[in-house]
Amino acid sequence: MDMLDPLIYAEKWMLEGKEVVIATVIKTWGSAPRPVGSHLAICEDGTFEGSVSGGCVEGAVIEEASEVMKSGQPKTLEFGVADETAWRVGLSCGGRIEIYLERVG
Repeated sequence: MDMLDPLIYAEKWMLEGKEVVIATVIKTWGSAPRPVGSHLAICEDGTFEGSVSGGCVEGAVIEEASEVMKSGQPKTLEFGVADETAWRVGLSCGGRIEIYLERVG
């Protein structure tokens, strides 16, 4: 399954009866590591495929995904250099990104 779209992995996990959250880049400003439409699929067991940014931003997205998995409520996250937290999570490229998380299946 190397290099497949993360949504293929999400579908496979759902068919196995697992909970899945999809993170999608929905907006970018300035320099952003991944374009709008990029996906990160996160499985209930902590497995993930794809990319919405890189480094610590994805770690933060994966953490938030577990909350979305439990509650079933979608969530929008924003990371950017104007944010003190953005430096902590590693988005120092000068841009901002908005990521939408939703449970699927």
